[in-house]
Formats: sequence, C-alpha cells, structure tokens
Amino acid sequence: MASEETNVSNASSESESTWDINALFDNAEPLTDQQFKQLTNEVRNGDREREQFLELVDEIVEEKSDELNADPTMIMKVAQGYYAARSFQKAIQWFNKTESTAKQTWLKAMALKALGQYKEAIEAFRQAEKKGCDSFQVAMAVVNCLRTQGDYDNAEKHLKQVARVGEIRAEYHYQMGRLHDKRGNHQGALEELDKAVELDGNHSKALFHLAYQCDLFGDESLAIDLYKRCIETGRAPLTALLNLAVLYEDAEEYSLAAQSVRQVLYQYPNHKRAQMFLKDIESSKTMYFDEDQERRTDTHNKILEIPISDFELSVRSRNCLKKMNIRTLGDLLRVTESELLAYKNFGETSLQEIKIILTSKSLRLGQMLEETKKVRSNKEPEQAPVEVPEVNQEILEKPIGDLELSVRSRKCLERLNLETIGDLVNCTEAELLGCKNFGLTSLVEVNQRLEQNNLVLRKLDDEE
Repeated sequence: MASEETNVSNASSESESTWDINALFDNAEPLTDQQFKQLTNEVRNGDREREQFLELVDEIVEEKSDELNADPTMIMKVAQGYYAARSFQKAIQWFNKTESTAKQTWLKAMALKALGQYKEAIEAFRQAEKKGCDSFQVAMAVVNCLRTQGDYDNAEKHLKQVARVGEIRAEYHYQMGRLHDKRGNHQGALEELDKAVELDGNHSKALFHLAYQCDLFGDESLAIDLYKRCIETGRAPLTALLNLAVLYEDAEEYSLAAQSVRQVLYQYPNHKRAQMFLKDIESSKTMYFDEDQERRTDTHNKILEIPISDFELSVRSRNCLKKMNIRTLGDLLRVTESELLAYKNFGETSLQEIKIILTSKSLRLGQMLEETKKVRSNKEPEQAPVEVPEVNQEILEKPIGDLELSVRSRKCLERLNLETIGDLVNCTEAELLGCKNFGLTSLVEVNQRLEQNNLVLRKLDDEE
C-alpha cells in the first residue's frame, strides 16, 4: 500500500470547469488569492488540462516575450501560470525576473522544494518570512524540507523551537507525526497525527497518514473512514483513492474498489498502476478471465497508445496534428479524411503520410468511428428522428460580438474574417482549430454560446 503524497483535486467531482484559463493574460490586473487558488485547482484537474494549459502559457510567452518582460505584473502571472501547471523550473525562472512579494517568494520556495532543491528552498522560505510571511508557517515548511532530505535532528530542533505555539496547531502535530514515522516510532506517529486531526478535521495530509498508520496497526475499518474523509476535503493525495480501493478489495467490496480506481482514471486516464489495479479488481469479481483475449486486447491497446512523435513525419504534418490535439495512433482512428483535409495547411501529401503509417499497423482513419456506429446499430433501438428547431434568420445576421466571447476566442474569429453568427455556424470544428491560438478551450466556449441560441457548428458530411 502506497504512502506517497502526489496531490490531486477531488477526483470524485465530474463537474465542468468554470474557469477560463485564457483570462489569465487578458488584462494587466494581478491575480487575487481566490483566482490563483481556483486556477491551480482547475489546471491540476487532470493530465490533459495541465498539458493544455502549459501549452497555452508557452505559446503566449513565445508570442509576447518583449511585452511580458516589460511588465512586472505579467511576469508574475506567467510565473504563477507555470507554477499552477507544475512546471516548476520555468516558474522559478520567471519569479527571478523581478523583485517578488512575500507571497511570490513563498511560491518560489515551494517550487524549489518540489524540485528537491531543499537547501535553496529553505533559504527562499526565510526570505519570504523577512518579507512578511507567517513565521510559524515558514518554520513548518523548513521542518518539512529538513525531514524530507533526511536531516531528522535539525527537523526536531526546529519543531522544539516553536513547541509553545505549535501545541495548538494541527500542522505542528502533523510534522511531528511524520518525523516519528521516519524514525520508526509508529505509535508516536499515530498519537501525533490523531492530535492533528482532532485540531483540524480537514487537514488532508494528516487524515491520509493517520489512515495509513491505522491500516498498519490492523484497524482497516477506521482506515477506510479516514481515507473517505481525506478524499472529501478535495485535497486528497492521489494514493488515498488507491489505498482505499485496496482496503475495499480486501473486504471483498469490489464495486466500491472499482469506483475508487475509476475516479483516479477519470482525471489520469494513462495512470498505469490504476489501470492494472482496475483490471485485477474486475477479474476478482468473476475469478475468471480469458488470458488469450486479454493478451490480444493489451497488444491492440499498446499499438493505439503509440505516440505520433515516434514516426517520421514532415514538420507540417506534425504541427497540424499537434494543433488538433492528435497525440497517438488511437486519436487518428477517431478522425476522418475529410476532417483532416479541412484543417488549415493539412493537404494530400500529409494525408498520404498518415495513411502509410496506419496501413503499416493494419489500421485506417475513422476506424473507431465506424466501429462505434456498428455497435450502436446493433445494440440501440431505433429512435424517432429528433426535431431540429427552426433557425431564426435574425440571429444568424447578428455580429459575433453578441455572443460575448473571451478576448482570445474573439480575436481568433476575427483572423478568420468571420463577422456574423451565420458566418460562424458555417465553419466546422476542424476549421476553427486550424486558426492559430484557437484551442480546445475556445472551441468549448464557442459551442456553449451557440448552444444557448439553438445553433451548432457545421458538420462534415461523414460526421455523426
């Protein structure tokens, strides 16, 4: 059972994102504490969200380098953006470009800590204290660094220095509990972590490690309860869900175990350990599975997961696929020839390159779309056609500005010379994604605005 502390947002939440990450650079106002917290939560909602946001920040930095470097506020926004996306090395580079406030120095120290540069992190934490950060919080951060790098004596020394204040603080008892655990004093760790949770019932790290200690001592029932409470805080370590799944599986609660693992895979679809664990849980339900079929499926899935970057493609083809968010062979099976050709700068030469790659693997464009249609036709009962509401011509003649899109989306549509809502609905998703700086976030926004007016983008003839 794992005890690492890779933090994720509440994986049980499947609500749509409410944060427009493009807004980060739309104005010269600094981010408020609430905005930065919300941004960090949204960007860390999963691998894809983080990668997309990181690409956006990289793109803006490349385009507006001179403009950004001349504005201290925007420099801090870039640094905060990279920090939120866990690109800590880049975050530190941007934090170093201008004089930082106490809060920004604290973030720089946290980035250094995340990179394992504990000596530099401790120095940065102390600088943050000189600029006004809370002395107790700094002391706990320094203890964390010392404990993590194995300097237990100095960590204990720092804890004793703040013992009078720390006795009523959950973080103090959490750090003391972790130190006892590192030294092999599991009973002492259990007692200190229990005090931390008693002082702060929402201290996610204390809940997690107390659950872990309870499991070590054989109290699985209490461990399950504590892991559940940890997850409910919304700041649970990733392994809280996996450890909970292990306990559920041991109790033969296979459905609950599978549910916990699926929450991990919802945010991190390529999490290898979770994928393997879910397979084990599903097989435990029946105690039987076809090993030959499993082997064939695994081989097929591995082929679909091969990155496009593994093949020799022209720069034009590679850039077009990247812009369309096509990363693997499996992604290519979900698009059609027409959709690729509709994309800006993607021509017949690029199409032939793609076909050669797929043919070498006995695959073809649109294959997964065809298989999906076949399954639906075999399994779904015939339904009455959906009545399409009549489009109001007046809406189509209105200017695009009436949709109240974000600045980034609006500028992209201007580059395409689209003036009215009617012009917009005559475009396909592929055509919009072909415009520079128009990404998936902008596409979602456009679709939502059109849906509010009972409109949709034009579909290609062979699309569903």
